[in-house]
Amino acid sequence: MKPLTSYTCELTNLQGKTLLASLRAQEYNFREVPYAQFAASKGPVNIVLYESGKLVVQGKGTQEFVEFVLEPQILGEARLGYEAILNPEILLPRLGVDESGKGDFFGPLCIAGAYVNENVVNAWRDSGIRDSKNISSDKKMAALAKLIRETPGCISTVVPIGNEAYNRLYKNMRSVNSLLAWGHARVIENLMLQKHRMNPQPVRAISDQFAADKNTVASALMGLGKKIELVQRHKAEADLAVAAASILARHEFVTRLEKLGQEFGMALPKGASAAVDAAAKEFVVRHGAENLPKVAKMHFRTANRAQGLPEPERRVWQRPSSNSNERTKIPKIQESGENH
Repeated sequence: MKPLTSYTCELTNLQGKTLLASLRAQEYNFREVPYAQFAASKGPVNIVLYESGKLVVQGKGTQEFVEFVLEPQILGEARLGYEAILNPEILLPRLGVDESGKGDFFGPLCIAGAYVNENVVNAWRDSGIRDSKNISSDKKMAALAKLIRETPGCISTVVPIGNEAYNRLYKNMRSVNSLLAWGHARVIENLMLQKHRMNPQPVRAISDQFAADKNTVASALMGLGKKIELVQRHKAEADLAVAAASILARHEFVTRLEKLGQEFGMALPKGASAAVDAAAKEFVVRHGAENLPKVAKMHFRTANRAQGLPEPERRVWQRPSSNSNERTKIPKIQESGENH
């Protein structure tokens, strides 16, 4: 088996402080990393502890670091090689669902899903498949997406919602969460339509909990999706099936965003930032405001700024009362007409 080159786990505050002291004592080189408590490297190993408590260890020295430093000094237990014993659920057949593009002004919203079983999990050991937000290279993302699609036994699907369809749906639903709920439900349904190819049958579907009310997704489930247990939880990308879905969704988003840029002859940046604002204004100058809905999500404030329009008032979020009905009715949507 190839030596481990990537390892992820969760640390408590005390474990994080202990690790920091240990790395300083070993004269690791520290650097700044966004959203990280600290990041350090020494020789063939790179370590990042994020504010969430997630620890990521990468590099050729990963296995040695985990076995001789992390496990005995910080975790106080041997985990490497015993993952299935410590957490038998990682081998269960299941579906993972995740999305990409929700926070990006330019480009579509893409929701993906993947079925994994014990053979798939074992095939991906040491592959580097993890939450797409922790993969900075589009080239690496493409390679992992190819691996996921080509792994025997893994069944996957992607539902891309192009910008014009996205803007129509948002105008109708008036809620990103409702739109996401429909997309997640559609992905689960698409996967369940292929359950005859899944061996063994999936025991549950797992997705990130993006809405305060879990019924937002549950009430959007379609016929086959209602026959499988739906598990929604925060940081669901820690599950391998959801991580695989996140990679497929992000690769689809990046690919489609690049094609949009080529079509309109200009770079369309990811995310929402000053650079995105500048690109949006440039797009309007070059192609006209009437074409902006073809490449952008028009409910973003960036769209108003790009067109020189006043921005809507910011609404202060308030927790719904116990008597309020948070469920949003999801209209029936023809997939073939709304996904492109």
